[in-house]
Amino acid sequence: MNNLINKTATMQALVLWDLGKFEVREVPKPQVGSHEILLRSSAVGVCGSDFHIFSGESNFNKDKYGQPIPLLQQPQILGHEIVGVVEEVGVEVQDLSVGDRVVLDQGLNCLSKKGKSLYEYCLTGDSHQCEIYQEYGITGLPGAFAEYLTVPAVNAIKINSDLESVHAVLTEPLGCMIHSSDVVAKTRTRYKIGAEELERRVQSILILGAGPGGLLFTQYLRNILGYEGLILVSEPNARKRELVKSFGADVIDPQEVNIVEAVREKTNGRLVEYVIDACGNGLIFKSIPSLIRKQATFLMYGYGHGGVDLSVLNNLQFIETTLVCATGGSGKFNDQGRSLTYSQALRALEEKQIDVSSLITHRYHSLETIPQAFIHDHKLSDYIKGVMVL
Repeated sequence: MNNLINKTATMQALVLWDLGKFEVREVPKPQVGSHEILLRSSAVGVCGSDFHIFSGESNFNKDKYGQPIPLLQQPQILGHEIVGVVEEVGVEVQDLSVGDRVVLDQGLNCLSKKGKSLYEYCLTGDSHQCEIYQEYGITGLPGAFAEYLTVPAVNAIKINSDLESVHAVLTEPLGCMIHSSDVVAKTRTRYKIGAEELERRVQSILILGAGPGGLLFTQYLRNILGYEGLILVSEPNARKRELVKSFGADVIDPQEVNIVEAVREKTNGRLVEYVIDACGNGLIFKSIPSLIRKQATFLMYGYGHGGVDLSVLNNLQFIETTLVCATGGSGKFNDQGRSLTYSQALRALEEKQIDVSSLITHRYHSLETIPQAFIHDHKLSDYIKGVMVL
């Protein structure tokens, strides 16, 4: 990747320079390389991963020994759910033009870096685990909480519709749902969605949490996978419960009822064959064995999982639970070298198979206002998803 900097030009960026401390700074404006495009940020989502980095729960910017690099040593520009407008194209770029609106596959892989050959993960369609993987706004590469960003053209997917940029931001999160579901589908599990044999068919699904992840998972199961069985969603927030209910789920308020008793009642004592953790609450691990059937599938999607030790896995092991860990969404490439997963997610949004308008509750129209999401707004009862819209 070309890292040349135009030293005469600058731009504004929101810099996370220490834990919990943002500052809008003037930084060098990046110069476009031959295979790159210059994007003007138009809409950028605020993700749970951003909150984890902001608070210090996570730091994915590692040195060559795998140790986190402190923010005071290397400040970061966050923002990896990216929609932008092409401002400039490199001399070798043929399939994008100035003025095109694009969503970004934010992960750099072998094709992004014009490698002469592909490493094993890119060869097998797991480009988000590439040996040389880097990610804008996550692993130390500057993200899109800034005026401009340069990216390899192959990482940009053109929006060929009137889909609003603020809605197109959800391409990346939806891509993560698609990837996670694909990982489960490819895993050898006892229970499958749509299996012909009743004894191997998923009849009930429990989703833990109705944040953006849980809301997207519910719609993906109903509207794209065509799942017609019972979907239970455990969520303490009343607004989120009503929203996920409108997407076809039965809801449980874990603050009002015992979740184990509620699941037993709603499944007529059968329990569930498939659990999706979309909240990252480690304490729920203690209850999982009482919620699922033997040889059920447990998808770990949410991050966090503090407050418990490894002993919680004993009961899961005893009933032969299939534990599936999934993250990211870049996946396989199309014949242009672009992410098939994100392309599929974008098409689903363009074709209105997934409703994202109701998920976006807070909009931020300047770099200066984005810290409100991190400091205050995410604590509000009506907050679901924040998006910077410039």
